[in-house]
Amino acid sequence: MDFSIDSTTRKLRDQIRSFVDDVLIPLESRSESYDEHENIEEGLLEELRARARESGMWALQMPRERGGGGLSVARMAVCYEEMNRSIFGPVVFNSAAPDDGNMILLNKVATPAQKDQWLQPIIDGKVRSAFAMTEPAPGAGSDPSMMLTTAQRSGDKWVIRGRKWFITGAEVATHFILIARTSSDSRKGLSAFLFHADTPGWRIVRRIPIMGPEEHGGHCEIEFDGLEIPDEHRLMEVGDGLKATQIRLGTARLTHCMRWNGMARRALELAVGHVNFRRTGADLLSAREGVQWMLGEAAMKLDVARLLTMRAAWCLDTGDFARPEISMAKIAASETLHQVIDTAIQLHGAKGYSKDTVLEWMYRYARQARLVDGASEVHKMVVARSLLEPESTMWDWQEQSAEGVASKEES
Repeated sequence: MDFSIDSTTRKLRDQIRSFVDDVLIPLESRSESYDEHENIEEGLLEELRARARESGMWALQMPRERGGGGLSVARMAVCYEEMNRSIFGPVVFNSAAPDDGNMILLNKVATPAQKDQWLQPIIDGKVRSAFAMTEPAPGAGSDPSMMLTTAQRSGDKWVIRGRKWFITGAEVATHFILIARTSSDSRKGLSAFLFHADTPGWRIVRRIPIMGPEEHGGHCEIEFDGLEIPDEHRLMEVGDGLKATQIRLGTARLTHCMRWNGMARRALELAVGHVNFRRTGADLLSAREGVQWMLGEAAMKLDVARLLTMRAAWCLDTGDFARPEISMAKIAASETLHQVIDTAIQLHGAKGYSKDTVLEWMYRYARQARLVDGASEVHKMVVARSLLEPESTMWDWQEQSAEGVASKEES
């Protein structure tokens, strides 16, 4: 694959970089920029979103005809990384989870009418959304086949009963995508549905306290007790719920990686700035061999994560499902994020552990990365299964077609 970027992408990346450096990063040091859950304050967010939209940096993952930027996945990787050099970045550009993954799913599989009703308001920033899949034990976690929430057909409606938890953004979401069991079939037993927050028959049980800063709307436990969803609000066909989940989580896992790489870059930037300023005796910290080892290792791991992320993005752009590639990127990016921030804190000393820098915010946030959208251990199993396949093609280089478009060799 070609790792160069075209001039249009470079210009957009530079525009995002300037906005992040000049507008967003200075806001991080002001207490009034934050809400009670350590995220960007809503009034400030709306002001910044308007500026991002006016500057052509809005919803870059969505088609141009719907008001987005029309970027390929590989071009998204370049821009998303720049966005998350600020902890406020992704949500300002309408590229933050869970809306990001929900928009990508709806854009791929929703009917034209569903896109107008359920997708467009999210793209426009008029509403927020949530993806309701994960359940308390013994229900579905990393394994959707354990789904206990049911959708029972009653005429032209579906009646939902069950419980979900760790549903990101549920407290402020207006549009929900719900995965529920519609039969006992091991492969076609799940279906996907759309519902509005105002629909009766469900409630938020609690907003689950977590150790780190929270996305807007938190991570909620919700209960369904007779929620009725019209069949016209079913997403895809009956039995396609697992397919919808795989479509959503594939790209969503990778956009997490893109953003985490940006946050890790920022942590490393802070570390470099500190060791090039702080002295021990007559020497800068950066002159110390031990410090250079720490920086070199962090930089190498971050570059591995970036390369794996870009490879997976390129695979998706060629039409490949890229399951092992996405899993490898997810493992590397999530673990590298934590390691790089830890290194930056260590090099800052006590200052890094304090709230005088944004590193402690990042550190608490980063611990979730190895859990969300599949724990590292689950993704290692995905990679291993690909390796264990008869006549595995894991180590094959992908060929370039005569037209210059990469394609995978069929085994």
